[in-house]
Amino acid sequence: MKESGKNFWHGVRQAVGVTLILMLICGVLYPCLMTGLSAMIMPNHAKGDLITVDGKTLGSEHVGQEFTEDYYMWSRPSAYHYNVYTEGEDGKLYYPDGTEFAGLSSGSDNYGPSNPALTERVEADMEKFLEKNPDVKREDIPTDLMTASGSGLDPHISPEAAEIQIPRISKASGLSEAELRNIVEENTDGKLLGIFGEETVNVLEVNIAIAKSMGIL
Repeated sequence: MKESGKNFWHGVRQAVGVTLILMLICGVLYPCLMTGLSAMIMPNHAKGDLITVDGKTLGSEHVGQEFTEDYYMWSRPSAYHYNVYTEGEDGKLYYPDGTEFAGLSSGSDNYGPSNPALTERVEADMEKFLEKNPDVKREDIPTDLMTASGSGLDPHISPEAAEIQIPRISKASGLSEAELRNIVEENTDGKLLGIFGEETVNVLEVNIAIAKSMGIL
C-alpha cells in the first residue's frame, strides 16, 4: 500500500511539474519571444498596420470602415457596420443607420440565398446605390458591393466595384475621373505572386487619398 501511495504522488508531482513547465514555455516564454521578434523584424505589422496622417491614427489597412458620403468610395456591406458608431443625445451608441450599437463584433448574418431577410437587405442596398449612381444599371453592379465578407470587416473591394463609383465620386468631390483612377490604381494590390487570389482595392487608403486631394485631411 505504501509503495502504491508513493507511486501515486510521484505521478501527481510529475503531471503538475510538466503542466507548469509547459504553461511557462507555451504561455509566457513563447508569446514574449514572438512578440519581441515581430516588434524588431516588422514593427508596423506587429502594431496592426495602423494608418497615421499628421500624427492622427485613422485606422488599420486590414480593417474596413463604413463610408456614406458621396465623395468617398463605399465599402462592402457589413452586418456590424465595421464597428463604426456615434454617441446619441441619449448617451447611447448607434450605428450610422440609427440602429443601436451591439458592441465590437465581427462576422456576418450568414443568410442563405433563399432567406427573405437577405433579399430584402440586398434590394434596399441596391436601390440606395442606384439612387446615388443614376448612370449605373442594376445588372452592372458588382456582386461584392451587395454582399458582405465573412468577417464583415474586409477593407477591400474589387477594381470593378471601385471603377463603377468613380463618376459619383468625381461629381461630389470635384476631382477629375482621371485623378480618381490614379488614386485607385495606387491603392490596388495585385494577385499574390501574380497568380493567387484577385486584385483588390483598399477602400480606406483610397478615401484618405481622396480627402487629401480635396484638402479636407
